[in-house]
Amino acid sequence: MAINETKDTEEHEQAHAQRGPLEKVLSVFADTHPGEGVSALLLTVSVFLILLAYYLCKTAREPLILASGAEIKSYASVGQTLLLIPATYLYGLLSQKVGRIQLITIVTLLFVSNLFIFFGLSVAGVPIGLAFYLWVGVFSVMIIAQFWSFAADVYTEAQGKRLFAILGIGSTVGAVAGAALAGVLIKPLGVYGMMVTSAAFLLGSLGLTILVSRRELRGAEERAKKAKEGGEKPDESANSPLGAKGGFSLLLADRYLMLVAALSFVLNTVKTNGEYILDRSLLDHVKTIIPAGANAHQFSQVYIGQFKAEYFLWVNIATVVLQVFIVSRIIKHLGVRVAIFIGPILLLAGYSGAAFAPVFALIYGLKIAENTLDYSLGNTARQTLWLLTSRDEKYKAKSVIDAAIVRAGDAVASGITFVGVSLHFATRGFILVNLGLILVWMPTMWLLASEHRKREAKLVAEGKAAPKQVAAAAV
Repeated sequence: MAINETKDTEEHEQAHAQRGPLEKVLSVFADTHPGEGVSALLLTVSVFLILLAYYLCKTAREPLILASGAEIKSYASVGQTLLLIPATYLYGLLSQKVGRIQLITIVTLLFVSNLFIFFGLSVAGVPIGLAFYLWVGVFSVMIIAQFWSFAADVYTEAQGKRLFAILGIGSTVGAVAGAALAGVLIKPLGVYGMMVTSAAFLLGSLGLTILVSRRELRGAEERAKKAKEGGEKPDESANSPLGAKGGFSLLLADRYLMLVAALSFVLNTVKTNGEYILDRSLLDHVKTIIPAGANAHQFSQVYIGQFKAEYFLWVNIATVVLQVFIVSRIIKHLGVRVAIFIGPILLLAGYSGAAFAPVFALIYGLKIAENTLDYSLGNTARQTLWLLTSRDEKYKAKSVIDAAIVRAGDAVASGITFVGVSLHFATRGFILVNLGLILVWMPTMWLLASEHRKREAKLVAEGKAAPKQVAAAAV
């Protein structure tokens, strides 16, 4: 044992000595090995651009949908769920016909074309508020899930545990920049001009993803050649179409994936109900500050747009701080099985406090904390869970969970809104519902952690992961 540990230490030190300048810079944020720097940086910038585009669209949608009321926004989540079911099915069919980079290219260009269509409709005077809100729900889930599927496919489990924290920094910085840019652009460009700007960022992200795919394919071809020369069976082509089994079938056949789905469902139900609580409080707050003689509709639209941009900005600044200085260390030293518990434990305390004092300022602060945890530690931990899955599961089952299952949580939250409004719930009533959901969340995490441990141990037994990887991720 001592001899093996000494050998591992010597190999680790030798690898660090061979790192180039880029790897040394990136190692400030996470352990980066020789040759990993360029692809890691390109992927980081790619997800940065995706989040930049998303937050412009996300900010643009808020004044458009909230003009119809917070309840309409909540109920529209049901429509997003219904749209995502066929969208996910079509995505699975397409993945069986084309390779991964063709799949990513087709889907990205489709979303880019949609943004120009919305812009054209707005110029023609066609109301697009509800349609755009539904579209953003589909777009945000599928484009972000697709990026993380690609990242999980490109990296091995060991690489992902080290490098996902760096990609997470690109995601959170992109969100910060998107929220800040939205606050600057909403007046000169308006909500429609930001749509075209988002399209340009998406095209830039696609270009970087193609570069990474080509780099990694060259590396895969070299490894396959060496494996063939050594008498080993080479890995399947990374750019070949996926298998015939659908995402729902993969999900229903695997306990681990079902628990990941349960995590996503409960998490998003809590988040969406929390967003309704904030929006409800925001609209009540706006009514109390409209200046005498002002156009109430115009004042509300601008105020809500600016408020949301500032809200997103504060969330994402806090997210960057956590992502850069804390997340990688938690994943490295405590492991993903501990990381998934941190969010629900802290939210249990936060919503308990809000139940006693459901005032706007406290709810605002709670939602900033909730989203900060989810976008940093929570997101990195959830993406790390996919490193133990097959390629088909990464693209097909992940798209089902991140799309249909996540939006099913939105639909349930809409049902909570409908029932609560019908029964004349006060804000405290919706907060108590979230407390109950968090209590359901906790045992789900326990079962998922247990399945994660079993799956990782199985990979070690099959020789697909090193034993020290299990120790690094142990609870």
